Amino acid sequence: MSVCKTMTSFVRAAYYAAIRRCRYYPGSVAEVDEGALRRWSERHLQCVWFDERLRPGDITMADGESIKVLNPGEWNLEAGPDFKAATIVDGKGRELTGNIEIHVHPRDWDAHGHADNPLYKDIIAHVTYFSGKPPKTLPPEVIRIALAPLLQDDPSFSFDDIDTTAYPHAIIPATPRPCARALGGDPDRAAMLFDAAGEFRIQAKALRLSERIAEGSSSRQILYEEIMAALGYKQNTGCFRKLAQVLPLSEWDEACDTTTAYGRLLGAAGLLPQPESVTDPALAPFIRRLWDAWWRNPVSEPLESTEWITYSLRPQNHPIRRLAAAAVLFNGHHNIFDRLANFPATPPQAWFRAAVLLFEEASKWPFWNDRLTLSGPATPRAGALLGVNRIAAMVTNVVIPWLVSEGRFNLAALDFLAPEDISSPVRATAHHLLGRDHNPYAIYAGNGLRVQGILQIYADFCLNARVDCEGCMLTTALLEERNK
Repeated sequence: MSVCKTMTSFVRAAYYAAIRRCRYYPGSVAEVDEGALRRWSERHLQCVWFDERLRPGDITMADGESIKVLNPGEWNLEAGPDFKAATIVDGKGRELTGNIEIHVHPRDWDAHGHADNPLYKDIIAHVTYFSGKPPKTLPPEVIRIALAPLLQDDPSFSFDDIDTTAYPHAIIPATPRPCARALGGDPDRAAMLFDAAGEFRIQAKALRLSERIAEGSSSRQILYEEIMAALGYKQNTGCFRKLAQVLPLSEWDEACDTTTAYGRLLGAAGLLPQPESVTDPALAPFIRRLWDAWWRNPVSEPLESTEWITYSLRPQNHPIRRLAAAAVLFNGHHNIFDRLANFPATPPQAWFRAAVLLFEEASKWPFWNDRLTLSGPATPRAGALLGVNRIAAMVTNVVIPWLVSEGRFNLAALDFLAPEDISSPVRATAHHLLGRDHNPYAIYAGNGLRVQGILQIYADFCLNARVDCEGCMLTTALLEERNK
């Protein structure tokens, strides 16, 4: 099957591509009794800021000037400020875009050490419940907002009415979104849209890989880099990709074993553990073998250990453990390329499961079955280096596009992709398109292609939409398509 023929066979993707062309990118008050804190938390305040029905309409800064909230921002569920990419208009009429941090007390900014954390460098507003003295380390240009006087003046407001479990995904605006009205409550039409968008997403990824190959990149090196990036998760994707370029496949010994490959990867990553830091004597011989492999064949410009993000990571996701998976997949004795090349012909409905099993088998390293780290003692039943969910995501987002770019994939298998975890963008987009009361498992939660499609719609339309969805052209495209 030629690459050209494979690329032009994405029939459903063409339908979504037509819709996508219409996307639009918009341009001192007395404190209440502390006992009230037993009834509400900082999360309640986040809900107030996020939901236009709860957020006060007339907001004033600490100096008394009024502000206007154009966009409360995207609720951040990871490390860093509570809301990202918010837009407000200050008392002087200036439109400001940046991040928002929510606290109960103004002093919490200092107490949490945000001034020393680079994740908080783009804060435009510090929103608290209580008023009080400005935090010592809060930049003077940051707008300070106290919600207590505004909420206490509203007799209809009560923290008890806020269902914190509904935010940020289950909560929907006061009125249905325009796209939901355009779909007309038709789950079959929504499923068709998701299928088409998912196919478009796979096609786009494959085209990007094909372009890199056409520019002269090695097909195997590309797969190596993409799998390495997938092993890095969100926190270390860039470092893993950089490592794959610092230590390219062309510099791997085709006969190297897993331990040798692992030693070189750790050395090039700047993550080889120092022998004196190892508390488990049983590890000492293994650590020496890793260092021997690195000393014999180093790279000229290894990464620095400080480039890696290791805090707040589960041990299973630590780069030292993920590099072990890379060593097993790409070492000369068991490299994944040969296994993919010899992958047996499989019916479309069975292909995905067979591919996952292939990677499950290819990523096994018994040494790690009872270990989470290279420093501490053994951990019984530590688990596989790569879990089934991570492998499934890697097959969908990396392996399939690569096989398509090689002209070696049956597109019929796309209808049988296993679902990935339902992420926050998927939930938010699905609630906009389908409403709060839809049944995810009846429409998309059990279908990997449709989850990919919702992610594509999120990236094309929802990610940069105005908070009230005003002007989003997805609605126009859906209405035009329905009226044809």
